[in-house]
Amino acid sequence: MSVIISEKPALTILYQDEYLVAVDKPAGLFVHRSFLDKDEIYFALQLVRDLVGQYVYPLHRLDRPTSGVLLFALNEDVARAMGQAFTDKKINKTYYALTRGHLLGSNTVDYPLKEKLDKIGDKFSSADKAAQSAVTHYQSIACATLAEPLGKYDSVRYSLIKLLPETGRRHQLRRHLAHLRHPIIGDINYGDNKQNPFFTKRFGFKRLMLIAKKVGFIHPVTNLPISIEAKFDQQWQDVFNILGWTIAE
Repeated sequence: MSVIISEKPALTILYQDEYLVAVDKPAGLFVHRSFLDKDEIYFALQLVRDLVGQYVYPLHRLDRPTSGVLLFALNEDVARAMGQAFTDKKINKTYYALTRGHLLGSNTVDYPLKEKLDKIGDKFSSADKAAQSAVTHYQSIACATLAEPLGKYDSVRYSLIKLLPETGRRHQLRRHLAHLRHPIIGDINYGDNKQNPFFTKRFGFKRLMLIAKKVGFIHPVTNLPISIEAKFDQQWQDVFNILGWTIAE
């Protein structure tokens, strides 16, 4: 379930200095050119390059349907230093997801994941690779119930979940929440095939309800603490209004 971007996105710069730039990536935008959709004409890498007027180095990946903070380096040395910080787990990432059902409290999902391989992009990778360690901390922020029947149930339940991943496996947050039987709304790979169309009809749009809300780290040059945060966009705000939630930014 992808958001189709037919017009050139106007990216919002969330942070910029002479070493780094961060933008708010909209749902549906690839980070860089991909074999997954050869017909796409807009990519975050090119848009950011044009926006700042120089070559940029992507420091991490957000899946196409995930929105939020996307970070780039402005030179190779900073890219190398930040890459090491990601490897050393010194980058703090905070996500929010809208999930099916009432997921209460807080806990840690320590559930190893087999690497998900693409038929084309990973055709030379081994399918026999052992499951890799994957750890996600989560906290329930809000729960709501809509008194509308769906399937055998007389109501629809949602939760807003804050997610703090320790590791960065492919689709980790989506797979961990599905493992808990609280899949993310709008997830066609691991989600609920009854909830997703209901959500689209009830809320009026179709997307993965997952946002990379905040990234925190020590600046590789200034050694100052940096915190970069994206706002919940209008579609998120519309969901909050319908569900009766007041969520502080």
